[in-house]
Amino acid sequence: MKIALFGKHSQQSFVPQLLEFFHLIEEKQIELLIEADFYDYLKAILPQPPKADDFILGDCFQADFALSLGGDGTLLNTARRVGGQAIPIVGINTGRLGYLSASDGHDLPQLLDDLLQGNYEIEQRARLCLSSETIKFDYPLALNEIAITRRDVAAMLHIHASVNGEYLNDYQADGLILSTATGSTAYSLSVGGPILMPDNRSIILSPIAPHTLSMRPIVLGADAYVDLSVESRSKQYLVSLDGHSLSLPSDTRLRVRLADTPVLLVRRKDQSFVHTLRTKMMWGKDLRSEV
Repeated sequence: MKIALFGKHSQQSFVPQLLEFFHLIEEKQIELLIEADFYDYLKAILPQPPKADDFILGDCFQADFALSLGGDGTLLNTARRVGGQAIPIVGINTGRLGYLSASDGHDLPQLLDDLLQGNYEIEQRARLCLSSETIKFDYPLALNEIAITRRDVAAMLHIHASVNGEYLNDYQADGLILSTATGSTAYSLSVGGPILMPDNRSIILSPIAPHTLSMRPIVLGADAYVDLSVESRSKQYLVSLDGHSLSLPSDTRLRVRLADTPVLLVRRKDQSFVHTLRTKMMWGKDLRSEV
């Protein structure tokens, strides 16, 4: 088995688990690739550096699994590095909420055993693809969301949206979020968007602070494509793909649709999205009784 390891540079509380994890990797003769910057970080916090078979410098690598050590943001960055390759991603939560994680950082050794014994399932998560007739994006895919937002000025944006070639709405708002089902518990949720089950192949349109209350989120089908044009007083606007932002001139027209290839996420067999949602949202728990 070959594992590619990516991570966030904040793992000081998990040093004992990391040492045991790397010991097991070596003991079970698992081939280990480590992202180069993360390896430098591990050398600084561990009493002895992990033994890596190779280092990941760019986005071209081969592995059976890509392990993402951090929070959901780290996993989104790992998905960018994996790109269109069919490499399942294993999220290991050492951050905050960790909606996308298969395991907790304190459970690294058990997770490794589960991978070796096949005690996991692979979910296909839809992602978005961004295109334009005038700009070629270096990385046009987003697992969570694509957000259109203001730049520099406090004035609202006017975002003209059509769906499958038919006019939908002029959004007068601070911005517009186009989200996947995976991203429905992220930025979109914070502006009143609905929560979707992760196997739902839909696109959610959620306005940010709209000028009129009649502008509500809408859920589009899997085959939908959304065309967008933006008016801005600054003659510019920001487009963000999973938090990676790019400034565009306001005459840049965009199209958003579901991507042809999904992201593969590993889920342990004893894990369910409903349980994760209930736990993270603290549903069914009366917090008043703990005051």
